[in-house]
Amino acid sequence: MLKDLIKANRSYRRFYQEEKISEDTLRELVDLARLSATGANRQPLKFILSTENNKNAKVFECLKWAGYLTEWSGPEEGERPAGYIVILEDKNIGLVGGVDHGIAAQSILLGATEKGLGGCMFGAIDKPKLKENLNIAADFEILLVIALGKPKEIVSIDPVKDGNIKYWRDDEQVHHVPKRELEDLIIN
Repeated sequence: MLKDLIKANRSYRRFYQEEKISEDTLRELVDLARLSATGANRQPLKFILSTENNKNAKVFECLKWAGYLTEWSGPEEGERPAGYIVILEDKNIGLVGGVDHGIAAQSILLGATEKGLGGCMFGAIDKPKLKENLNIAADFEILLVIALGKPKEIVSIDPVKDGNIKYWRDDEQVHHVPKRELEDLIIN
């Protein structure tokens, strides 16, 4: 069951934008992050939730959507996320200095997948612009942004061929993600 959930949790970049997400749903997803592991139990993460169109647009313009799809600048209007969660570090609590935000993001995305939603985790962010757009105080450092919505695309997990791990889209816009074989990952 967990393996099926992980396999269904792909990086979706196109959504049914008209399918709204409630703030309560985002709060439920952040609660999963709250309950997840954190280094030394410091709990330095804070979250900004966005489900409103104007705020969503302010987040959208700060994201770099798909590094390997060089001719694609991101989803068109009508295919954009219905919501975002911005993950911040509260510098007054202490430095993450590790993987807390990755653990939190994975918990959020697995919870979203369980609810029939999909998302994409972004580290490629114009952080100064996002900080300005959302009036984020200097006490907070932007770590990640998660885009969320009802997925409008098919993502296929494929074997790596000739060492090429770059994701790509075919003529039907199926998003292909090459993954290395298990045998290639385990060192004896």
